[in-house]
Amino acid sequence: MPQKRSKRPSRLTPSPSPSASSASFDLASPDRPFDNILNFRDVGRSVNEFAGNKILKEGVLFRSARLDDASERDKHRLIDDINLLTVIDLRSHTEHVLATRRRQISLSLTPSEEPSFPETADRPHLLDLPGVKRHFISLTGRAFERLLLWRLDWYNFIKVIGLLTSGYRKEAIRVIATNVMKPRGLIGLGQDTLDSAGSEIRDVFNVLTSDDAYPVLIHCTQGKDRTGLIIMLLLLLVQETAPDVPLTAIAADYSKSETELRPELESLMKEITDIGLDEEYAKTPPGFTEALKEHLDTKYGGAKAYLLSIGCEEANIEKIRRRLLLL
Repeated sequence: MPQKRSKRPSRLTPSPSPSASSASFDLASPDRPFDNILNFRDVGRSVNEFAGNKILKEGVLFRSARLDDASERDKHRLIDDINLLTVIDLRSHTEHVLATRRRQISLSLTPSEEPSFPETADRPHLLDLPGVKRHFISLTGRAFERLLLWRLDWYNFIKVIGLLTSGYRKEAIRVIATNVMKPRGLIGLGQDTLDSAGSEIRDVFNVLTSDDAYPVLIHCTQGKDRTGLIIMLLLLLVQETAPDVPLTAIAADYSKSETELRPELESLMKEITDIGLDEEYAKTPPGFTEALKEHLDTKYGGAKAYLLSIGCEEANIEKIRRRLLLL
């Protein structure tokens, strides 16, 4: 059975009385619905349920899509029920800029609503979570961007540089998406991320080294691919000493995102097509986990060897593994 953590005093003002809709909440379930947070789950519970065995600790590692539109009840759930202490946000600077614009438009349309602004006033889209430490680590950082740029032909390379220089970042992204990301597919981009984003992945794992980080929530925009990559690395790391964690369970946790994101499929498809990608990017391609595991095994010698190769310390890697594994 998962260990019960002591209930801390609430860091929020009392939440509004639950509406009739709250009766649909399964209060015994760590994955009971949120009002406005998609693709949320307890990773340990997800794997344990699929494996039919208690292998991983529950209530320590969570994943989701963006938190930007969370309701007050959602905030109370994260703070008081889950006892969340850390959020790792994997989104890029461009995504934060676009999210801020969306929030500003939304606020102008609903002036009667009183928003909760976080400490980072330049990012008003962020959910204010008292007592929660945030880490902003763009998984697709400069090295990843350079890799994509070098995959362009000369004509499109010069075109992208011109667009970026002129401040047309979204248009530049569309050229890259159409000519590089779409042909590579999600599996190819996952491999590219592993190969080029070692510094960013090391930063994520450095955060996870601290016992004070848990419970921790990892998310990107949809909580599907970048979040899925980090979660997959963590689970493959555990699997290397705990073969009871089946690869099928790791793959199933990734695949859940496609179903979980269906309520937002229409808007997701618009975001994807706007930058020149197709419907594959709204799905979880079969074989994603298996292909990335093979890439790790073939090129690096496995998940732990990969983490060592990007500069993670062995003692810290073992500490993370023990933090997740139900010994």
